[in-house]
Amino acid sequence: MKHHIQPLLEERYGFLFEAALIEEIAEVSTLMEVKAGETIMDYGQNIKGMPLMLSGAMKVLRQDKEGDELVIYYLESGDVCTMTLTCCLGQKQSEIKAVAERDSTYLFVPIIKMKEWIKKYDSWMAFVFESYDSRFNELLEAIDNLAFNDLNKRLHKYLKDKVLITKSTLLELSHQEIAYDMHTSRVVVSRLLKSLEKEDVVKLGRNKIEVLQF
Repeated sequence: MKHHIQPLLEERYGFLFEAALIEEIAEVSTLMEVKAGETIMDYGQNIKGMPLMLSGAMKVLRQDKEGDELVIYYLESGDVCTMTLTCCLGQKQSEIKAVAERDSTYLFVPIIKMKEWIKKYDSWMAFVFESYDSRFNELLEAIDNLAFNDLNKRLHKYLKDKVLITKSTLLELSHQEIAYDMHTSRVVVSRLLKSLEKEDVVKLGRNKIEVLQF
């Protein structure tokens, strides 16, 4: 398995990690493949490791006390889930849910090695801190978006993010799915989408949305 994983690691992370770290990751990690829509991690789950993305995309969600969910960020090739990393290092149960947005491949890295590598490899420590910084900036942007932008702009941004993640301007999405992700109602989403269609920003179909302006 190591010989199969190592070339994938070198392709995605060779410019970040030294050869010794690449070799260790290949030695201890498990290669995982998931289909779009599959849940990779769920709330309250005991965390034994974290995903290191090789291909595809995942969305990471948080849940409020009423059980409603909100997408907080996406993971793509070369990314690591910092929320999972935080739970791993603090030995806490999962506070997030991760769902495959597209068919995805990732490496499952054991907790014990992540802690060891922070002390052992400068490149791993830099990668972890840069990941935290990137996610922190995304969260600040999300807070600004919630605080200062109206729902219309938030919806347009949501659709643009989906285009970037799926690599397609034709999105197979129901109004209810969008409502779940944006933590609002289907009726509101439908009204806003019709407004965006009148502005020639999107073209609506049955469970399909073509993004014309992004």
